[in-house]
Amino acid sequence: MSAATIATVLTRWFAVMDSERPEDILDMIAPGFRFSIVFSTGDGKATDFAGGREAMEGYLAQREKGVLTHHVLSSARTGTDELVLGQARRAGAFESTFVAAARLDDGGKVASLMIGRSPALDVELR
Repeated sequence: MSAATIATVLTRWFAVMDSERPEDILDMIAPGFRFSIVFSTGDGKATDFAGGREAMEGYLAQREKGVLTHHVLSSARTGTDELVLGQARRAGAFESTFVAAARLDDGGKVASLMIGRSPALDVELR
């Protein structure tokens, strides 16, 4: 088994999400794009944002812009699959841990994306 490489597309994805133009991620998605973002707010409550491009546009429209920052703690790529583990932070303080998995098309665009987020686990605590 060869060594994994860094998940460059997902790393860029989260950088764009934190920018002044998070909608630019729409340029990173493939035709036929599908996603699910399971967004927990704690206390057993979660929302599953899911669908295609139109649903992602809706997700982008409802989210807080410029408030949370994504910090990729580790990442890997094997073939056309990318995986990251990270934290979302508000004003530098822990908000949630997230995991993301993307499958890329032959052109390097995101064909499918799964993100899970929870404030119940801070992976940086030891």
